[in-house]
Amino acid sequence: MEISYHASHEQFAPSALLRWVQKAEKAGFNGFFSSDHFHPWSEAQGQAGFSWAWMGAALQATSLPGAMICCPGYRYHPAVVAQAAATLSEMYEGRYWLAIGSGEALNEKITGQPWPLKDIRNARLKECADIIRALWAGDTVTHRGLVTVEEAKLYTLPRQTPLLIGAAITEATAEWMGSWADGLITVSKPPEELRKMVEAFHRGGGAGKPLYLKSGLSYAPTKQEARLNAHQQWRSVAFQNNVLAELRTPAEFDAIGKHVRPEDMDDMIRISDSLEQHREWVQNDIDAGFTKIVLHNIGRNQEEFIDVFGEKVLPAFL
Repeated sequence: MEISYHASHEQFAPSALLRWVQKAEKAGFNGFFSSDHFHPWSEAQGQAGFSWAWMGAALQATSLPGAMICCPGYRYHPAVVAQAAATLSEMYEGRYWLAIGSGEALNEKITGQPWPLKDIRNARLKECADIIRALWAGDTVTHRGLVTVEEAKLYTLPRQTPLLIGAAITEATAEWMGSWADGLITVSKPPEELRKMVEAFHRGGGAGKPLYLKSGLSYAPTKQEARLNAHQQWRSVAFQNNVLAELRTPAEFDAIGKHVRPEDMDDMIRISDSLEQHREWVQNDIDAGFTKIVLHNIGRNQEEFIDVFGEKVLPAFL
């Protein structure tokens, strides 16, 4: 069982996240996971550090396994992603894995490329995955398709190739990723919906592969405070996924977010002041088949969250 601390770069400065991941290790978390943003979801979040630089620092500052998610093919050329991941894996053998997804315009549109429809984004993602794997295998890669690579070869390779995990929100994407990803990462949902995601991934060929879950939660001493924290920091999750992928600036997210009420967050985030409830949610995730769970407390009370969950929640599972 691995329960990781989520380092949310769109919410906090990298220096603070580095302190907190060290604190999380001392509290009993046995992994960490990093977001990767060029822009935050909202002006209220207000940060967006460079995750790749932070990842190296966090792996050096702890003994934990660490991972991050990125979207190759837009901001990041897949050959550069392959090189960066290979370098981290060479330095921190067996402690690093990479998740990739089709991305959001919020971060990827900065290059000026047209933002394509979902089917094209998926096709580009698969091309990037194939390129990354070929480079990790030591091949010299030339590829001309939705992305272009000319005679690329990595000269620094790890002894242990990192896992390449597919990020999916829908059952259709999970089933497709079952055929090529080394594992699945998805986000928290009600138990029956999570089971359907797992079934779809297995149906596509993912049986026996690892299952990772990013659990969005809000903990505070009172439920009202936890709900207000969620509303202030994370109301964008109340939008449909196809909307999330298309909005282009924090200002656009904030404009739509004005229509989201605090009580609307209850169905989107695991909001509770009850540690028993939070333990039950983790157990439900385990029962659905997930053995790698990332806990993302979306409030700004990170130190409180680390201390309380380290003492009262993690011992039930680790």
